Amino acid sequence: MASAGGGHCEGAAPEADRPHQRPFLIGVSGGTASGKVRAASPLSTVCEKIMELLGQNEVDHRQRKLVILSQDRFYKVLTAEQKAKALKGQYNFDHPDAFDNDLMHRTLKNIVEGKTVEVPTYDFVTHSRLPETTVVYPADVVLFEGILVFYSQEIRDMFHLRLFVDTDSDVRLSRRVLRDVHRGRELEQILTQYTTFVKPAFEEFCLPVPTLRLLESPVSPCSEGHRVSSSVTELKFG
Repeated sequence: MASAGGGHCEGAAPEADRPHQRPFLIGVSGGTASGKVRAASPLSTVCEKIMELLGQNEVDHRQRKLVILSQDRFYKVLTAEQKAKALKGQYNFDHPDAFDNDLMHRTLKNIVEGKTVEVPTYDFVTHSRLPETTVVYPADVVLFEGILVFYSQEIRDMFHLRLFVDTDSDVRLSRRVLRDVHRGRELEQILTQYTTFVKPAFEEFCLPVPTLRLLESPVSPCSEGHRVSSSVTELKFG
């Protein structure tokens, strides 16, 4: 078991005298490799930009009052047959049923109630849930990001603010190819998986969800981006 403070889950260390308050829960969704959390430059991502706006990007993780949690941590444990398909690029990781939605809902519910939680760790190379978990301590702001974080209305209604990262599909595909090649996948398998599972799932399960839309721009924010920035900067840490 590891304490939160690295990877895509960071949080403040426990404080015995810190009051348990309900955090402000922000959902960040978008297509695969849209720039929700990981990109070539960390500060070019939406979650990192929110951290910067809240003055938390240069704060030691033990003092940080913001947590970033990824939906990817909640992929289901695969059967031997499913894992064999996954290793061949024949398993649909972009379908809502690929996630352990019950565990995800329970975890978010506990986070919203200001409780300390343990979240799973997922290995994308072996397509396995690792035995190690990560401890997430109570925080003032929690960012929960993922391709389908708004699919379930039960989970969608928990967010105080919903952001959708609208990135050009060609940009997203090129990022995904680079990412998966780095993970040891073959190009043909990556493209087949994209056309068979990723793109159709994005259009069916990700796009129709009602959210506040944020258009990602590497040059300058659009007007909606300014609106989102204004909303976020109203959050203050005491």
